[in-house]
Amino acid sequence: MRGDGIGRFLAIGAGQLVSVAGTGITGFVLGVWVFQVTGSATRFGLIMLLEAVAAIAVAPLAGMAADRVDRRAILLVSDVVAAAATAVLLTLVRQGELDVWHVYPIAAITAMCATFRVVAFTTVLPLLVPERHLGRANGLAQAQPAVQIAAPLAAGGLLAVVHLSGVVLIDLCTYAVALAITLLVGLPEKAVVPSRAGAPGEGALAELTGGLRELRRRPGLPHLLLLLGAFHLAAGMAGVLVQPLILTFTDPSTLGVLMFAGGAGMIAGSAVMTAWGGPDRRITGVRAFLAIAGIALALHSLAPSALLIGVLAPAFLFTLPIITGSAMSLLQTKVDPSALGRAMASARIAAQGGTAIGFAAAGPLADLVFGPMLQPDGALADTVGAVIGVGDGRGIALIFAGTGAALVALAAWATASPALRAVDDLPDLLTTDKREADARPTPG
Repeated sequence: MRGDGIGRFLAIGAGQLVSVAGTGITGFVLGVWVFQVTGSATRFGLIMLLEAVAAIAVAPLAGMAADRVDRRAILLVSDVVAAAATAVLLTLVRQGELDVWHVYPIAAITAMCATFRVVAFTTVLPLLVPERHLGRANGLAQAQPAVQIAAPLAAGGLLAVVHLSGVVLIDLCTYAVALAITLLVGLPEKAVVPSRAGAPGEGALAELTGGLRELRRRPGLPHLLLLLGAFHLAAGMAGVLVQPLILTFTDPSTLGVLMFAGGAGMIAGSAVMTAWGGPDRRITGVRAFLAIAGIALALHSLAPSALLIGVLAPAFLFTLPIITGSAMSLLQTKVDPSALGRAMASARIAAQGGTAIGFAAAGPLADLVFGPMLQPDGALADTVGAVIGVGDGRGIALIFAGTGAALVALAAWATASPALRAVDDLPDLLTTDKREADARPTPG
C-alpha cells in the first residue's frame, strides 16, 4: 500500500465503502418489506425521516468530538455500535420476531453512528490529501452513497439465495472488514489527533455552536449551507418517493435493477469528479449541476415507465457527487482547521435538516394531497392529469415535477447571489503549515 496520505485515505475509504454496501443491501430489503407489509408511503418514509432526525440530533456532538477526540477512535466506536445494532436485527430475524416497529430504532441508531463516522472522515480527509487533489478526493468519497444506492441489485440476488437473515449477516461481516482496515492502517498523528485536543473547554453551548460561528465569519459560507439544505430537501423528497413510485407500476425485482442503474449513475458521477476534481471555481460546479439535476428530476413525472426512470434516475444521481464534492471542498478549504469538525457537522445538519423536512412532507403529500387529486375523479385529473396521467403514483410524479422546478430555481438563485458568486475568492485557511501531517503514523 502507498505510504502517503492519498494511499491511507483510499484504504480507510475502501473499508467504509464495504460497510456502506452491506448496510445499503439490508436497508433496501427492509424498506421493501415495510412497504409491502404496510402499503403506506408514509410508513416507508418514516424510516428515512427517523434516520435524518437522529443524524441531526447527534451532529453537533459529532462535530465537537471530531475537534476534540482522536478521530480514529470515533471511526472505530461508530462501527462497533452500528454492528451491535445490526446484530440485534439479525437475532430478531432469525427468531421470527421482526416487526415493523423494530426497524425504526435500529435505523435511528445506525444513522447516528453514520453521522459520527462521516463527520470524522470528512475532517480527516483534507488533512491527508494535498489541496490540489481535494476535489478529486471528495468526488471519490461520494462513491459511498453511490454504492448504497446501487446495492439493491445485489440485494435481490442475495435475498433469493441466503434470505433476509443471510443478508443481515453479510451486513454484520462488512462492519468487521471496516474495523480491521481502520485498525491496521497507520494515519498521521495530526490527521487523527485534533489540534484542540488539549485546549481549554469553551463550555458546552459554545462548543456545540462553534461550527456555525466559524461559518458566519466567512461571507458566503452560510449561504452555501442554505443552498445545501434546500438541495437536500428536494433530493430527500425524491429519494423517499422514488421506490413507492416505481412499485406502483412494476415489481420489486425491476425496482432493484432501476435502483442499481441510479447508483451506477452516481458512481459514474463520482468517477468523473475523482478524475476531474471539479471546476476551478467550485461554486460554478454547484450551480450548473443543480440546474441539470432539476431538469432530470422534473422529467421523472412524464410517464409511469421503467425505461424513463432507468434513463433519468442515473442522470439525476450523476450530478450529486459533483454538487456535494464541490461544496465540501469549499467548506474544507475556507474554514479554520481547528473548527473543521464542527463546521462539517454544521454542513451535515443543513443537509440532514433539509432531508428530514423532505422526508416528513413527502409521504403525507403523496398519500393525502396530490395522490387523491390525481385519481380519475380528482381535482387535478382534467388539468395536470391530462399531461402526466392519473391513477396510482401520479401524485408522486407531480411531486417530482415540483421538486425538479425548485432545483432549477435554486440554481438561478446561486447564480444571482453576490455572496455565493464570491465564495471561491475567500482566502484558503488550509495552508501547508497547518495541514502538513506528521511523517510518523499513529499505531495501527
